Amino acid sequence: MHHGSQRVIARADLDHLLAAIARRGFRLIGPTVRDGAIVYDDIWTSADLPAGWTDEQDGGHYRLRRRDDEALFGYAVGPQSWKRYLFPPTSVVWRSGQDRAAAEAEAQAGPPMAFIGVRSCELRAIAIQDRVFLGGQHVDPVYAGRRESAFLVAVNCGTAGGTCFCVSMDAGPKAESGFDLALTELMDGGRHEFLVEPGTGRGADVLNEVTSRPAGRPDTQAADLVTERTAASMGRQLDTGGIKDLLYDNFEHPRWDDVASRCLTCGNCTMVCPTCFCFSITEVTDLAGTEAEQQRSWDSCFTVDHSNLHGGPVRVSGRSRYRQWMTHKLATWIDQFGTSGCVGCGRCITWCPVGIDITEEAAAIRASDGDTGGGIGGNP
Repeated sequence: MHHGSQRVIARADLDHLLAAIARRGFRLIGPTVRDGAIVYDDIWTSADLPAGWTDEQDGGHYRLRRRDDEALFGYAVGPQSWKRYLFPPTSVVWRSGQDRAAAEAEAQAGPPMAFIGVRSCELRAIAIQDRVFLGGQHVDPVYAGRRESAFLVAVNCGTAGGTCFCVSMDAGPKAESGFDLALTELMDGGRHEFLVEPGTGRGADVLNEVTSRPAGRPDTQAADLVTERTAASMGRQLDTGGIKDLLYDNFEHPRWDDVASRCLTCGNCTMVCPTCFCFSITEVTDLAGTEAEQQRSWDSCFTVDHSNLHGGPVRVSGRSRYRQWMTHKLATWIDQFGTSGCVGCGRCITWCPVGIDITEEAAAIRASDGDTGGGIGGNP
């Protein structure tokens, strides 16, 4: 949208913005502090937001620290992504005696959700999952029901985390599209305001109900400066040039043995990743055997059973499983869905218990591209 539609609201009026969204029947979900982390959960007012907190992140390291101001969005990303609301960790696909229409209606049950504080990398991740769940021949009813009604309030990042690399993935730190409203928190010179940019008609309708003033050039310049500073202070970077062929050509690279010696195959990286979409289907019956239902749960390519074909699992070694995950995320995904599966959020680095770093692994393979060492080829 053009700059003319941008408005500035005071910190005190943010609650009016949230109320205007809630009045339309949306369940508000946003960042809040719980158990020493910033997680997404139901919120009611701006008092539920993580005011004055930031996150310190590095490989295998996450800590909350006080800021020297009362910024509401002065952190990067926590362990959870919005995926758990659009593609729930467990859901019922089908129940005995129930037709498909009833199952789909059940999947969509509950009020529509409004996500408050969606980062640019997360908007990109949602767009990637849209391709996976909605873009093929078979649209996923659980995902579609939740996704189509969701109201998205983006926040442009004023802080880069120690493991962030969205600039490398062309996924941030400024939200470009896919939102109803985008906020930039302005705290320069002691003020506390938000520049608000509507991205849709319904976003503009909400904004019209809140006291605001038109954004002047100093406001838009201040907002640009916020994201420019963030872009210049990324904690990590990843060279994506020719990365698909780089990984395809180095299936037997000795670096995979190196990472396997550290990897616990715990699956943390897939659980915190905002784009991983693997799931397993389980048939569950009640004790009497009269009722049955099919349940779907998140799965991970790090579990041995994930590659189970007739006769047993294909990827038995940790080496082959890490290679599968990283190669799918950065390479195979491009062939499957036309984009990388990585948005540079850095969660897989932060939440790896041993601090394995996807950017470091890619750089190591690039540094010795084609040098397959003296190892024995062909072993999974």
